[in-house]
Amino acid sequence: MLDQPLNSLGLPKPPSETRVVVAMSGGVDSSVVAALLKDQGYDVVGVTLQLYDHGAALAKKGACCAGRDIHDARRVAEAMGFPHYVLDYENTFREAVIEEFADAYLAGATPVPCIRCNERVKFKDLLATARDLEADCMATGHYIQRQMGAAKAELHSAADPARDQSYFLFSTTQDQLDYLRFPLGHLVSKAETRALAAKYGLPVADKPDSQDICFVPDGNYAAVIEKLRPGAAEPGEIVDLEGRVVGQHRGVIHYTIGQRKGLGIGGLGEPVYVVRLDPETRRVVVGPKAALSTRVVPLREINWLGDAPFDSQPEWQVMVKVRSTRPPRPAVVRPVSATEATVELLNPEDGVSAGQACVFYASEGTRVLGGGWIWRGR
Repeated sequence: MLDQPLNSLGLPKPPSETRVVVAMSGGVDSSVVAALLKDQGYDVVGVTLQLYDHGAALAKKGACCAGRDIHDARRVAEAMGFPHYVLDYENTFREAVIEEFADAYLAGATPVPCIRCNERVKFKDLLATARDLEADCMATGHYIQRQMGAAKAELHSAADPARDQSYFLFSTTQDQLDYLRFPLGHLVSKAETRALAAKYGLPVADKPDSQDICFVPDGNYAAVIEKLRPGAAEPGEIVDLEGRVVGQHRGVIHYTIGQRKGLGIGGLGEPVYVVRLDPETRRVVVGPKAALSTRVVPLREINWLGDAPFDSQPEWQVMVKVRSTRPPRPAVVRPVSATEATVELLNPEDGVSAGQACVFYASEGTRVLGGGWIWRGR
C-alpha cells in the first residue's frame, strides 16, 4: 500500500478525514482561516472563547473576543456550514491573565497580557479542548509561520513583516507547535486576507482590525488597575537620579519606563524621562535619555525552540527584540540555567522594561528561537 500523501496541513490523511479546530476571535483573520480550511474540504470546528464580561464586551469596540465578536464568529460558521462552539473561559482568563497584569503593573513592570493569553489560555486550555474534540490539529489566524525543519517543526516570522506576531508567540512550546497550524503566515499582505474574506462572502470582510488589549478600554491601563486594585494609585514623589525631589505624581501606575510627556515637571534644563519605577517607596525616578540606555538584560521563564538544549553551550549569538515594535538587534544570550539567562545587547537600547518579553531570532533567516521575560534580576 502506498503511503498517504500529506495534505496542506502536513498530515497524512485526506482533508475530509482531518478534523481541525479553528480558534475564532470573530475577526477577519481567524474567519478566513476557518473558511479557507472548510473550502479545502477539512472537517472544521469553530471555537470562540468568551474571555470577560459580556455586558462590558458589548460596549467595547476595537478589541478581540468581545460580545459582538462572538456573534460575528457564529455568523461566519453559519455562512460556511460548520459547527461553532462558545466556551466560557472568563474565570480562567481573569486568574491567568488579568490578575497578573494588575499585579505586574503595581510592581512597576510593563506587562504584555496578550502573550500570557496565548500561553495560558489559547495555547493551553483551548488546545486541550481541541484534543478532547479529537481534532488532528488546531489552526489560528496569527501571522506567523510553522515550517518543518530537518529535526522538527520550527517557528518562523510571518512573510509580511508589518503583520508579524512572533513577538507575542515566543512562549509557544515545541509540543504546542507540533499541533498548531498558522495558514495565514505565508501571505505577503493583509490585503490578501481581506481578498479571501471577500471571495468567501464573509460578513466580517471589512471589519476593522482589533487594536487594544481586549479588557483595557481605550488603552487606559491605569483605570483598569484602579478598578481591580482600589487604592492602588497612591500619590508620591518624582525624584531625579540623585534622589532629589523634583515633583509629585498621582500614582506609579500612571507611568511607564521611557515616558517623557505628562510628567508635570519643568525647569530642569533638559528633557527628562522615566528611568525607573519604585512601587515600594512610591517613587518615580527620572533622568536624561542616556540613563535609559541598557546593555545587559536579565531573563527568566525562558522558552527555547532551538535544536540543541538551551544550556548545552555557554552562549548563543542571536538577534533579539526587546519590544514588539522594534526590529531585532544583535545580542549574546548566556544561559544561567535551562530557564534563565543574561542577554548582552551589542548596541544598548533605551526603555528596556521589566515585564516585557525579549524574543530570540536566528542571526540569519526567519526562525524564531523562543525568548524569555525581562525582570529586574537578583
